[in-house]
Amino acid sequence: MIAEVILNNNSKQLNRVFDYQIPECMVSKVKIGSRVLVPFANRREPEEGFVVNIKETSSYQVKDIKQVDEIEYISNKDIELAKWMARRYFCNISDCIKLMLPPGTTTKVIENRVKEKSASFVYLKREEEDIERAIESKLIKSDKQMRALHFLLENEGVLVTDLELFADVSRSVINTLEKNGYIEIIEKQIERNPFIHKTIEKDQDLVLTPEQKEVYQTISDSMEDCFFSEFLLFGITGSRKDRSVFTIN
Repeated sequence: MIAEVILNNNSKQLNRVFDYQIPECMVSKVKIGSRVLVPFANRREPEEGFVVNIKETSSYQVKDIKQVDEIEYISNKDIELAKWMARRYFCNISDCIKLMLPPGTTTKVIENRVKEKSASFVYLKREEEDIERAIESKLIKSDKQMRALHFLLENEGVLVTDLELFADVSRSVINTLEKNGYIEIIEKQIERNPFIHKTIEKDQDLVLTPEQKEVYQTISDSMEDCFFSEFLLFGITGSRKDRSVFTIN
């Protein structure tokens, strides 16, 4: 399989696709929108690029893709939008693609990119009956281990830190339960949402001033009579001219 790659470069001469072979081990990972590292010309370090198309063959002698970023930042639709933007605004496709990347991930130095936030979650690995049987038969004697398991029976899939806090146990207790096969700890990516704790209040209906009502009525009458024209609103700064326009719209 061949990947058509746009290099992450500002040069107009490089604002075109280059064909690269997708190694067998990367076939399932390389997709349209994938971020890849590829050899280019005689440069010692590989260049970063974005896959914009995948095809069966190439008419050129091609080199292999060196590395693929498994985190999917952009989609096929994003690539199509970037192509349209490049045609519309006469710029490089790579510049348009970079506008769609999350903040902190545009640098070419992978080590300097902002990493996706992840956290450790705890899940039971045995059925409730097996756990209760282990407690009754004294296979589990520690009060702290029993407290952690009982908490998980009611709240499975909690953060490790929450289990430590609400069950009042240490990480060593949790590690022991994991070692003995009662629980498992799974690392999961957490979606960043800057508005999760923000309360957004509903806007109140705007009340126009007498002057604004007069302007509104003039423009409204003109629209009802199908007389569409331009209207220039006069007013000092802070007189809510923009609110008048938004209300009419």
